[in-house]
Amino acid sequence: MTTPTGTADDSAELLPIATGARTRAALRTLIRPDRGRAILGLGVLVGATAVGLLVQPLLGRIVDIVADGRPADALTLPVVLLLAVAVVQGLTTTLGLTQIARLGETVLARLREQFVERALRLPADRLERAGAGDLTARVTGDVARVAEAVRSALPEMARSVLAILLTLGAMALLDVRFLLAALLAVPVQALTARWYVRRATTVYADQRVANGAQQQQLLETIGGAVTVRGHRLEEQHTEKTAARSRRAVDLTMRSVHLVLGFYARLHIAEYIGLAAVLVTGFFLVRDGSVSIGTATAAALYFHSLFGPVNAALVLLDDAQSAAAGLARLVGVTDLEESAVRLPHQRTGSTSEAAVTVDAVSHAYGPGRTVLHEVSLTLRAGEHVALVGTSGAGKSTLARLVAGVQQPTGGTVTVVASTAGPVGAPGPVGAPSAPGAPNTPTPPAPSVVLVTQEVHVFTGTLAEDLRLARPGATDDDLRTALATVHALEWAEALPDGLATVVGEGGHRLDPARAQQLALARLVLADPPVAVLDEATAEAGSAGARTLERSAEAALSGRTALVVAHRLTQAVAADRIVVLEAGRVVESGTHDELRTADGPYAVLWHAWSGSRAAPHL
Repeated sequence: MTTPTGTADDSAELLPIATGARTRAALRTLIRPDRGRAILGLGVLVGATAVGLLVQPLLGRIVDIVADGRPADALTLPVVLLLAVAVVQGLTTTLGLTQIARLGETVLARLREQFVERALRLPADRLERAGAGDLTARVTGDVARVAEAVRSALPEMARSVLAILLTLGAMALLDVRFLLAALLAVPVQALTARWYVRRATTVYADQRVANGAQQQQLLETIGGAVTVRGHRLEEQHTEKTAARSRRAVDLTMRSVHLVLGFYARLHIAEYIGLAAVLVTGFFLVRDGSVSIGTATAAALYFHSLFGPVNAALVLLDDAQSAAAGLARLVGVTDLEESAVRLPHQRTGSTSEAAVTVDAVSHAYGPGRTVLHEVSLTLRAGEHVALVGTSGAGKSTLARLVAGVQQPTGGTVTVVASTAGPVGAPGPVGAPSAPGAPNTPTPPAPSVVLVTQEVHVFTGTLAEDLRLARPGATDDDLRTALATVHALEWAEALPDGLATVVGEGGHRLDPARAQQLALARLVLADPPVAVLDEATAEAGSAGARTLERSAEAALSGRTALVVAHRLTQAVAADRIVVLEAGRVVESGTHDELRTADGPYAVLWHAWSGSRAAPHL
């Protein structure tokens, strides 16, 4: 379960934050596969702490030997035992902390993987409403805070809690009155912890939101610097950035004052407890109930609690901050079930309609409806071109069919052939999570989207291609490249398929990058493909080459193509014309060209502009 979040500003709808109960449940689920390691680590730490508790009685024994005036050689055994305790405690503590640290890193890695997986599956409009700053703050600041807690706070907290419990037990064994005296500090410590936690939870949660809003403002200002300067908006953006920075600084100072008050109260608790133990020891020694060495051991036990008690309570600071970050991460990981609504899919024969869009509407916000009850059917194997002026809703409809965005009304149904598996829709032209080594190959997607915004991943060309099919052989890669007419230039690269591409590697021009995306489509081999102006970035010189590549990649598939050039519409089996978010025409090129409707107007304008240079 997640709770609705506040907004960083009037226009942003932040991603959800999980409740405390849901965060704890998610944490238990993450730990469950490594329960054995958790039990081993805690067991070894218990042993290490128990061995360490022998130090105080041994020191008390030395005090008694000296007080009784015994020979010096009587000190040999206690001193040797002290050295043995130090060695054994050091070794077992190292082993226990290592196991706990490995557990924490494993759980953190599992959480990161889930976060990235869910984030990549989020509908694009949901991310747009939240703003890039919110997601960026979670994937950077929140992950870093949780990682820091896992690497330092978690092992120290486990050791401190064990030390506190076992030390109190040891004091009771000396004399239960020592334990009762020591417990006088507990009410002050408990009230301090309660006072701190009640305030820290809200402060740290607000601080993370404020940091996200600050990052969002910085991203908008820096990313749109040219526009900001062009419209003379520097002062307004500076004021917004300053206001959000002041909010983040104010919350940071509140957390600092909170921590200072926390430490002051802890010092009072220490004074009360130690004074009580010393006074109790004085009376017990005077009455002959315990020896001086036993009273000394009790005082040393309580003094040894200063470190673990303060560490445990101080770690509440890290724990609260990490818990706030963890809740924000779990809020995103839970979105797969609660917010990611992909097109309904079912299997069927190839004779059925491959895609059915039934009364679909979509809005990017109040008053921003871009599609109005659009209904559309794509028969199996049919190629349909979407045509319309800019803003007609073509790309939105394409993304809804691909499952990248979710409709605000109506349904999208995708029917995959019974010959193959039905998998989740996935974009090929946009980033997607690569398959990990030694993991099962994911099912082939039933719908793949290729857009004009192609990302070339850093790595070899072969690795980039295998994102679409991790188990593909080199021959499979060459076949896919040959299909989209890209094999010749791919093999001509400095190292062929082993050439490093992407950032820092061999640069691919827009046309080749798009062919790479189309080759991924061939490798993914989905029954339904969606092309959203996939040839737009090539320019007029490479347009025909890319159109041939796209035609080859779509061969044998059901296809929905957002036509950037009307030559793509001419080659389609059917053309659907969108206007202001509604279907206004549907038919073949010849039918629509002679119907004297919106398509005819577009065709005459486009063909006339194409012919003009030859006049």
